[in-house]
Amino acid sequence: MSIDWQPLCEIIKSHDSFVLTSHCRADCDAVGSELALAQILRALGKTVVIANGDPVPEHIGFIDPESQVRVLGQSGQDGAVQPKELWKIEVLIVVDTSAWVQLGPMAEVVKAFPGERVIVDHHVSQDDLGAVEFKEETAEATGRLILELGEALGVEITPEIAMPLFAAIATDTGWFRFSSVKEETFLALARLVAAGADPPGIFSALYERHSLARLHLRGRILDNIVSDAEGRLFSTHVTQADFRETGALTTDTEDAINALHTVAGSEVAVLFVELEPDKTKVSLRSRTDFDVQAIAARFGGGGHKAAAGVTFPGSVEQAQQAVLDAVRAALG
Repeated sequence: MSIDWQPLCEIIKSHDSFVLTSHCRADCDAVGSELALAQILRALGKTVVIANGDPVPEHIGFIDPESQVRVLGQSGQDGAVQPKELWKIEVLIVVDTSAWVQLGPMAEVVKAFPGERVIVDHHVSQDDLGAVEFKEETAEATGRLILELGEALGVEITPEIAMPLFAAIATDTGWFRFSSVKEETFLALARLVAAGADPPGIFSALYERHSLARLHLRGRILDNIVSDAEGRLFSTHVTQADFRETGALTTDTEDAINALHTVAGSEVAVLFVELEPDKTKVSLRSRTDFDVQAIAARFGGGGHKAAAGVTFPGSVEQAQQAVLDAVRAALG
């Protein structure tokens, strides 16, 4: 355990109400960490609200069957939460991000939050959220950090805590195949399984219930793959037209980038997703010592050495030119 959790334990013990939030287009590590932390806090008799800038993506909706994650929104929307409700709470905890841009509409709530702010994260970021940080940038998933925090607080890890944390760690490690996996990963997983996590059930929910639209979109992503830098760099893209024509969602691009690393000789993979005509999501992956986080940071993004991302303020074509030129130059 590389983080000293005692200061956060003291913060938690000395306050009664908490709001939890994470990044937009949340993944299982984000939502799983929020849900597990909420259960841990409630076990201590705390009041908890989970509020994100957008809904839980449909393809991971299984992780939140009771719809505990509320969405910042306008009055009258089902499950919406208003900033004025959140500002009455004592402590705000941001999990799985420490970057302003990733918070989306929740960023303004965080900036104006009058109470104590805390970050629990495993990503590299230079942003100052005005929070007390509990970060381990070498950790494979925020989910493992939440497990450690729960244990430091002396909370029993129940199946309701174990399931989302197992999903968090499993997805952020590509089902345990990424280089971030280490001995501590499997020791944590063993504790979660002993506490009631169901690996076959979680795997099935994650990877064996795709929509037909998602598969059609995957076909287009694969069809758009381009080899560069003598087969060391592979990239692909997906446009809003692809989403409309297949009926797929933006979140259906999840994990698609990993297919580019199945090609022999691939070192760096880049996926460009058109969010709007002048807004492109760029995901980067490396399976060598090549530092994709350094590339993402040049454009205002962040992440890890082997996995990073950025929201590029431009078209897909502009993003491709800028980012791929940077990768080519760095590859040499």
